[in-house]
Amino acid sequence: MFKRIASLLLLLLLIFSFSVSGAELEEEPWSIEDYIEQTEEKENEVIDPDGSWYITVTCTGDLTVGGDNYHHKGKKFYQELKKNNDNISFTMVNVRDIFRDDDLTLVNFEGTLTDTKFVPNNKKGNDFLFNISPKYVSILSDNFIEAVCLENNHVMDHGEEGYNETKETLKEAGILYSTSTEMAVFDVKGIQIAMLSYLCIDRYDKPVGEFATLYDKVASDIQLAKKYYPLVIVSFHWGRELDYHPTDNQKKMGRLAVDSGADLVVGHHSHRINPIELYNGVYICYSLGNFCFSGNQKPDDMNSYIFQTRFRITKHLDISNAGFRIIPIKITSVKDRNNYVPTPITDDLIKEGIVNTLKDNGNKYLEYPVDEYPLDWKY
Repeated sequence: MFKRIASLLLLLLLIFSFSVSGAELEEEPWSIEDYIEQTEEKENEVIDPDGSWYITVTCTGDLTVGGDNYHHKGKKFYQELKKNNDNISFTMVNVRDIFRDDDLTLVNFEGTLTDTKFVPNNKKGNDFLFNISPKYVSILSDNFIEAVCLENNHVMDHGEEGYNETKETLKEAGILYSTSTEMAVFDVKGIQIAMLSYLCIDRYDKPVGEFATLYDKVASDIQLAKKYYPLVIVSFHWGRELDYHPTDNQKKMGRLAVDSGADLVVGHHSHRINPIELYNGVYICYSLGNFCFSGNQKPDDMNSYIFQTRFRITKHLDISNAGFRIIPIKITSVKDRNNYVPTPITDDLIKEGIVNTLKDNGNKYLEYPVDEYPLDWKY
């Protein structure tokens, strides 16, 4: 199924010079022919002999772009943006084909789409606040990213004003978003996928509205969603920063989500990759790490991965889990710094190191770790 058709206007806007290298950024300009070739829609259907078909879902960790107009930080990102003629799609050049060829791409959008300089009092002591002008929502709409999670510790960096402007900007651009009170629903190939999102960091046992704890709310929300939608994806912003493994609260919440009806659980916040669990037939990705991250010019660990999974749908509309793969990436396309261009890794030794890190931490910290981390589909 085609995800969307690239418009002539988009093609005209994107006639500029930026890299397309799969390893390191090069200073070679793109021609219009190159761009047409790479934006041309591709049929990526997988159909079984019995008529069953598949839905492919892609998930990433933190997408944080822009800077901090309160502390006047983040100039390096804008320098890279200027180098690329103010076209923010430079960030997605090495991964957009992955997003184009799936059925749904879901990322954690950690920041705000607003020009306001207002900062609430409870945020003024933060080391970094994130915002970028609403016009740069094209990083999503022009790169086949259909949905975002809006439950994280930076969406309120500019208060209700910035938060509301962010949501309105996403709506106008046709990007779905989910929060703890707003469910997103995506229609694809005759199937509706519901998406729910929650910020958990310090809220697990605290009352939420009519619910005694966040655990209770999450269970109730998922159970209700599952009554109406055949596929439910739940995103959690949770865990400890810089940790390579989940906490007990994360494991409890993730498994509760599955027991309540979730078909996929994805997490983020630690800025580090965490292992994947297969619990009662459902994948729990405890942390997908960073993806496109402007908050640090040179993080200690710039390795990460993109998660993809497939759901098999029979002609009777029975849905089952059909496996997953990971795409190891660096959050940069150059070696010495973060240039905000997530790039699939081609070095087999580095890919092996990422896989081994995930396996080792899974075996050490999880009760139901996946056995393998496939780098490609098994069919």
